[in-house]
Parts: sequence; C-alpha cells; structure tokens
Amino acid sequence: MSVIDMFVELQCGLSADQDVREEIRKVVQSLEQTAREILILLQGVHQEAGFKDIPAKCLKAREHYSTVRDQLATLQTKFPAEQYYKFHDQWRFVLQRLVFLASFLVYLETETLVTREAVAEILGIEYVREKGFHLDIEDYLSGVLNLANELSRLAVNSVIAGDYSRPLRIASFINELDFGFRLLNLKNDSLRKRYDGLKYDVKKIEEVVYDLSIRGLSKEEPTPAEGK
Repeated sequence: MSVIDMFVELQCGLSADQDVREEIRKVVQSLEQTAREILILLQGVHQEAGFKDIPAKCLKAREHYSTVRDQLATLQTKFPAEQYYKFHDQWRFVLQRLVFLASFLVYLETETLVTREAVAEILGIEYVREKGFHLDIEDYLSGVLNLANELSRLAVNSVIAGDYSRPLRIASFINELDFGFRLLNLKNDSLRKRYDGLKYDVKKIEEVVYDLSIRGLSKEEPTPAEGK
C-alpha cells in the first residue's frame, strides 16, 4: 500500500468518526433541551410559593424523564457499544446534569441521597460497565456534587419562605455527604475541584443554621415527617 493509499484510508476512518459524532451531537442537543426543562421546573421550588408545591413539581419532573429515557435509547443506537469511552465526552456533561437533576428530584421527594443504581434506573440505562451504555461512577459523583450547591441555595431560600426547619435537615444531609466524599480517594482532577466546592457549600449552610440558632428560630424545628 502506498503512502497516499494509507492516508486515504485514514481519512475514511476520520470521516466515519465525524459522522458518528454529528449524529451523537444531534441527540445530545435534544437531551440538553429536556434537561433545561427539568431544571426550570425543579428550580421553581426556590420561590416562596414553590415550597407548597414540591410534590406536584416532582411528579412533572418524573414525566420529563420518560423523554430522557427515549432520547438516551436513541443515543445508544448511534455508535457501537464497545466504543462507549471513545465518544463519552460527547454526552458526559449533559449526563452529569441529568444525574444532578435526578438526585435533586429524589432529595425533594425523600430527603435522601439517590443511589447510582436508582439514577441509572431513572435514566433507563445500565450502571454496570460490562453491559454497554452505563452510568459511569465519576459521572454519578459529579452530578451529586452539583446537588450540594443547589441545596445550599435551597437552605437560604427556605429561611426567606419561613421554613426554618428545612435548613437544619439540609445541613445534616450535606454533612453526611461531605463525610462520604472524604472516604473517597479522588484522583480525577475535575472531581477533586468540584469536591473543593462542596466545602464552601457546607460552610454556607452552616452559616444559615448558625443565624437561625442565634435568632432562636431553630427551636421551631419539627420532626422530619412534619417538615415534609
């Protein structure tokens, strides 16, 4: 084979990969649009009236995830399963956002941390690498770290809305989350940087709780069942 023939063959390979990336990009754009719709819906809870309408907002958000599952099913048809990590960067960020939104949704419903397995089920994908298109551990952790930032905002807005017990429960949850991340040996640079952000979220929530304490408002804390 001549040098020219070799490079012609290489160009064919590059063109084929580019075609795959373009098909993936189209699906990712639709996923990003659905993620924006879910985000707008869930962030309505930060408004004063939104605290009274959390169950309805969560129900509507779950309906949007049926669209997400369809879109992710389409995405999986655009490339060979064994090439997951070759094209992973194409959908990594939108998947992390969808994980964050799913974790925020589950927190609003139950005030617990959603498992990776449960998120994978919400997304309609696998969580075991050997089964092909799956929820990578680092994508799950990145999404969960974004949840911390959202909850620090929720703690502040809870006080504004007159819900003085919620920040205390958020503080307890975030402290447990922080402890959990301390158990991990994070070697991924992106994850380490995001974890540094968690420390600021912990501090912000602690300041809210401290303010409630010195104002004597933390004494109004009901049981978790009464606060939901």
